[in-house]
Amino acid sequence: MKHIKKIGAIASVFAIAIALSAFNFQQENPQEEPKPTNLKVLPKNISHDELISTMKEFNVALGVKCGFCHAPSKEDPKKLDFASDENHKKEIGRAMIKMTQKINKKYFNRSWDSSPAKAISCKTCHGGKEEPEMVIAKN
Repeated sequence: MKHIKKIGAIASVFAIAIALSAFNFQQENPQEEPKPTNLKVLPKNISHDELISTMKEFNVALGVKCGFCHAPSKEDPKKLDFASDENHKKEIGRAMIKMTQKINKKYFNRSWDSSPAKAISCKTCHGGKEEPEMVIAKN
């Protein structure tokens, strides 16, 4: 009986040691996020976290999900092909990003005033909707 308890204790210690070493290996060698491809407007060296954050800002600003601009994958239509240009709304989005960047650079690029409240973003016009509302001033 003592012998069985001893073997059980040794096996438990061994199993814990293996589990801990596997955990440490994962921490030392985290899996790298895939590098984005086909970036035409966003910086090519954008980090994965920054890219995801930027995309979520677009989701909120337009009140849409990722499939609004990104085409379904040909291999698995339940997934999105983020690099594909097949969805024409992606090119419209790129043009809107360029327009926003130009406006911000021309009118809000003041070294003495870095207040983000004075810059425009997608949400400025879209306000959480796919299409911006047309407002006509009455005289």
